[in-house]
Amino acid sequence: MPSPPVVAVVGPTAAGKSHVAVELALAVAGEVVNGDSMQLYRGMDIGTAKLSLAERRGVPHHLLDVLDVGQPATVAEFQGWAREAISDCRSRGATPILTGGSALYLRAVLDEFEFPGTDPTVRDRIEADLRAQGVARLHARLLGLDPAAAAAILPGNERRIVRALEVIELTGGPFRASLPEHVYAFDSVVQVGIDVPRAVLDERIEARVDQMWRAGFVDEVRRLERQGLREGRTASRALGYRQILRFLAGECSEDEARAATVLATRKFAKRQATWF
Repeated sequence: MPSPPVVAVVGPTAAGKSHVAVELALAVAGEVVNGDSMQLYRGMDIGTAKLSLAERRGVPHHLLDVLDVGQPATVAEFQGWAREAISDCRSRGATPILTGGSALYLRAVLDEFEFPGTDPTVRDRIEADLRAQGVARLHARLLGLDPAAAAAILPGNERRIVRALEVIELTGGPFRASLPEHVYAFDSVVQVGIDVPRAVLDERIEARVDQMWRAGFVDEVRRLERQGLREGRTASRALGYRQILRFLAGECSEDEARAATVLATRKFAKRQATWF
């Protein structure tokens, strides 16, 4: 009997992917595999729109709440974890349904995707430049070297900017050129795309951020800060969390943090569309 296909529910943030994945899982006796880089973290619930146990409706979910906020996570590590979860599901006859907002993570799992090497010396030098010059200068450097990569990476995403510059230096080619063509790593893949008109999506994003604030997002970040969120190389970069950390540090007002979260999320959603 052939193994079930790998199903991926893809689309921009706030499109409703998580709920669609649950509905599909209920329909085909499937299990959900998280593909959101920040839902890996325990306690990052409100700001990542992580489904509650009740909202999961009894459907098994993999790769939720597996890391503390101080632990870093790489795409290469996630690729291994997710593919292991997918293989486990298929071996039991369950349909794995991969979904989440981290497009690079999803592609790394679904596609034949090998990661360029790393060089600690090069990375340390670029990170020193980041501390000395700031993220805007490094993003401008990336724009000069690889405009396509710069367009695909949020200007405030220090970790990915550093990685892109590292890959460019090590390989001598553009960072985007290191991304593979869409050739699946599995024998059977079905992608379900959710498309939402831009104006509607913008409204949904603002409404979602407002709801997060009402649900206690600031208190969640305050609690996680005591657990090491600010020092976490990966978790501290998350949308909303980064902006609230600035508010808690006195670098902006709460209203400014909320407005910045809406703006950054809208920009992120726009970039997500370039991946699929």
